[in-house]
Amino acid sequence: METCQHHLKDLFQQLGLALELHEIDKFVHTHPLSSETKLKDAPFWNSSQKQFLSEAFELDSAWSHAADHLATLLVQTTNSKKVVNDC
Repeated sequence: METCQHHLKDLFQQLGLALELHEIDKFVHTHPLSSETKLKDAPFWNSSQKQFLSEAFELDSAWSHAADHLATLLVQTTNSKKVVNDC
């Protein structure tokens, strides 16, 4: 089991997404997630990304903290200002 927790930027790298904070912020703003939808079940992931997120949560891996953070950002209401911090 991995012993360190990963940052949001690391998660984006693992998922094959843009790493710059402004790109992460753009992703968060353009990919809303309802509170009833699990992050791994969001329609915007490809099969590899879905599998990675599923395993992160099922295995409670070091990635689960960053994935939880991302889910929280995506679920926030679209009326609120989402600020992405690399944590």
